[in-house]
Amino acid sequence: MIPFRLDLQPAAAHSSLRGLFPTTSAGLSPAGCECGVQSCLRIYRPRRPRETALFQLLESLYEPVKLAWEEHFEARYGFWQGCWDDAIARYLDCGIWEQGVARVRCGECRYEMLVAFSCKQRELCPSCAAKRGAELAAFLADHVLEDVGHSQWVFTIPKMLRPLFFRRRELRGGLARLAWQTVRKLMAAAVEEPLRPGMVRVIQTFGDRINPHPHVHALVARGGWTRDDRFIPVPYVDPTAAERLFRHKVFTFLLRVELITHERVELLSSWRHSGFSVHNAVHVAPGDGRGVEALIRYMMRPPVSLARLQWLPGSDQVLHFPKGSGDDPGSATPECIDAMEYVARVLAQIPPPRKHGPRPWLLFKRHQGKTTAPPGHPARSTGTASVRAVALSATKGTHSTRRASVGEVRVTRLAGA
Repeated sequence: MIPFRLDLQPAAAHSSLRGLFPTTSAGLSPAGCECGVQSCLRIYRPRRPRETALFQLLESLYEPVKLAWEEHFEARYGFWQGCWDDAIARYLDCGIWEQGVARVRCGECRYEMLVAFSCKQRELCPSCAAKRGAELAAFLADHVLEDVGHSQWVFTIPKMLRPLFFRRRELRGGLARLAWQTVRKLMAAAVEEPLRPGMVRVIQTFGDRINPHPHVHALVARGGWTRDDRFIPVPYVDPTAAERLFRHKVFTFLLRVELITHERVELLSSWRHSGFSVHNAVHVAPGDGRGVEALIRYMMRPPVSLARLQWLPGSDQVLHFPKGSGDDPGSATPECIDAMEYVARVLAQIPPPRKHGPRPWLLFKRHQGKTTAPPGHPARSTGTASVRAVALSATKGTHSTRRASVGEVRVTRLAGA
């Protein structure tokens, strides 16, 4: 058990919970909590999901979009999915105190705090997705990634081919595999010997405006390992050569599965700008753990950024601010998007049950100074498959777990919930 010390707002600040538990002053630690952690920790402030634009949009327009789906949205985003009803219902309960809370108690000082239940929705809830991304980033930085330089690679495909990968989920794994083969071949050619670079690759299915846009993000080591475990740095790979090789592999893959014709390949190849793109100009220096974690969180980000979204209840337009304007939305010119169209784009990003959303494929060598799994984990092994399994399980929350390392967690269901 890891002792802790929390500074938080009083539970009595919430009218629905007032009187349930003892309280302390906001920003002050409870008397007797001498667990060895400084009191400069941030004050815990429960989020208010009902005040966010996404919550209000879905609460107001989900049913109208559902009724109009076949006529207005089915041609662009596919058939209506029955699983969306449950996903939206769970999201609208996420972080709502009336739907139940967990009571967290310190094992040493017995101080308590309340945490509202979360929905753990994939590709929908910004809060749950951000937590999942942060947990994965910390795990990879601590237990998987080697202490070498890394680059972010982004592989994109033409608009003409995007519907194939957006609607047929089984093709996305092949797209990620082609990105890995492209990097491996070019790095091996640069050093003129077989080389295995480390890579964490994630498939994103949305663009900046939440439009359908399947593409691959990858965190790649700036070099690779030989068969005798020597690391050879490769500081530069020509993105133009990578784009040409990736394009050839994508065409070959689609021809093999008979989803494209040779005439279409000739048409795309004749364009001055083919629509394929490979970008690898973002680098992280060795030892920059925060930089690596920031890149992984970016790769695992959800489609909706609450900081870039504004909507007035009753309005038929959504204001969507461009990337990079989250800290100061007033300094950028927003794009106006029809509110029902925006909701339809959000729904189209929700994966069906038991189908993977963005997930990492891990291909990294195990170093003696790094453990691919936390000590004592049953899946601890040197194999790539076990590394991937441990990383995925580390980001998977379970409702049945009611004990935390910081103390005791009790579940309290409010009356009438």
